[in-house]
Amino acid sequence: MHGKLLFDGHCGFCTRCRNWLERLDRHGRVETVAYQLPGTAERYGLTTEQLASSVWWIDENGMPRASAAEAVNYALSAALGTSLPLRVYRLPGMRRLQEAAYRWVANNRFRFPGTTPWCQRGAAECG
Repeated sequence: MHGKLLFDGHCGFCTRCRNWLERLDRHGRVETVAYQLPGTAERYGLTTEQLASSVWWIDENGMPRASAAEAVNYALSAALGTSLPLRVYRLPGMRRLQEAAYRWVANNRFRFPGTTPWCQRGAAECG
C-alpha cells in the first residue's frame, strides 16, 4: 500500500507527527503533503475546511480514501508494511474510540508541543 497523507503544515504538533511517520516509513510508501500547498484542495476534490479539520489519506489512484483517525491508520499501515493498524481500527468499538481521541487531539493540536511548522521552513511554499 502506498499513498499520501495530507496534514496541517502550519501546526508544529502535526509537523512533529509527520516527521515521526517519515522516520517510521523506511521504504518510502507514504508521501506527506501540507494541505496549504497551492492547488492541493482542488487536486483532490476537497475543501479547505475539510483539510483544516483533519488529516486525509489519498490512495495510490489519487483519490481521497479516509480522514481523521482512519487516515492515520492507513498511513501507519503503509509505513509499517502491514494492515495491523487498520485491522485494529476496524475492531468493534475501536473506530469510535480512535475517532473521539483524534477529534480531541485535532481540536487542541496548537496546545501540544511540536517543532517548527513545516510551512515555516524555508523551502515550503504554503499559502
